[in-house]
Amino acid sequence: MRGKKGGIACGDRVEYQLTAAEQGVIETVCPRTSLLYRSDAFKEKIIAANVTQAILVVAAIPSFSEELINRCLVAAESEDIEVLIVLNKADLVEPAHIAMETLSLYRDLGYRVLPLCALQDVSALRPYLSNHLSVLAGQSGMGKSTVLNALVPQARRATAEISLALDSGCHTTTHSQLYSLDDNSAIIDSPGFQEFGLDHITEESLAWGFIEFHPYLGQCKFNNCRHITEPGCAVVQAVQQKKINSRRLGFYHRLQR
Repeated sequence: MRGKKGGIACGDRVEYQLTAAEQGVIETVCPRTSLLYRSDAFKEKIIAANVTQAILVVAAIPSFSEELINRCLVAAESEDIEVLIVLNKADLVEPAHIAMETLSLYRDLGYRVLPLCALQDVSALRPYLSNHLSVLAGQSGMGKSTVLNALVPQARRATAEISLALDSGCHTTTHSQLYSLDDNSAIIDSPGFQEFGLDHITEESLAWGFIEFHPYLGQCKFNNCRHITEPGCAVVQAVQQKKINSRRLGFYHRLQR
């Protein structure tokens, strides 16, 4: 950027002015179609711009945070970004079976869930990437860089061993980078995270990040219902009738707090 460094995200479309051979300055950032980012009370961390698909990578080992999955889903839903959940290291039979039981809730909601072993074969993932600008997102140690290296061998993104004792992975990717897959498809590898703040999501918008709540929003007795313990809450009644999984309502309440 001319005169400043910030304001640009991986995936942005820009107009630039050449200043020398293979050098230039960005003059204009084109309007974005989407912006995936996380935030807390003090700052925002942009993950990627103009993406049409977020690929949430979780793994059989180390264990993943289901709350972080819910946070990522809310952020993606707020920007109308499609979501694909990839379960990496699915060759680890027993841990993968336990992980798939957890992920079955999201599959039943309509989210696509794809078991994968990135070290062996990523061919099952390739059809999902066609005609998308995708971003790989997830906790450290889930295998995002391994997935990226299998898709784009020349990327040579750094990978690291996980700590079985600590049940966690190492932070290896330090910046987002975009890789072209073909003329109509590209993928962004982003740094792993251990938290995903949603301070930019208003309380009124939060419920819309839970897709199964949609049929019941606006049906509550009170217009300003927060879907906690208010009488006549259509969302709470749907949970009591087992039309909404109570786990998801619990995550919603946690995010609300």
